[in-house]
Amino acid sequence: QVQLVESGGGLVEPGGSLRLSCVFFGSIGSINAMGWYRQAPGKQRELVATITRTADTHYADSVKGRFTISRDHVKNTVYLQMNSLNSEDTAVYYCGAGLFGSRWPNDYWGQGTQVTVSS
Repeated sequence: QVQLVESGGGLVEPGGSLRLSCVFFGSIGSINAMGWYRQAPGKQRELVATITRTADTHYADSVKGRFTISRDHVKNTVYLQMNSLNSEDTAVYYCGAGLFGSRWPNDYWGQGTQVTVSS
């Protein structure tokens, strides 16, 4: 049984920061990439950032230089540090995990955590 549990969302003012966490429960040995997606109201879910077991990272152009993804293998946790937030970052953020052989971390999903950027 695989489970991803996100935390860290909330309300933040423009220019502020948040750190999201996602804990993986299950057979971590089968997982390569983990990452974050987001879905804003009326929009499709989009990839935000990914990180592989060997710490290779990938970011969406819209978050490069502002967001940082990291991974703690001991705690089976992936983090998303979000800085310089703006209203366009408002969305439900989902943690994803991908099996070896999967191109993207979308084999397993968390329940999502809401991030709202507003003054």
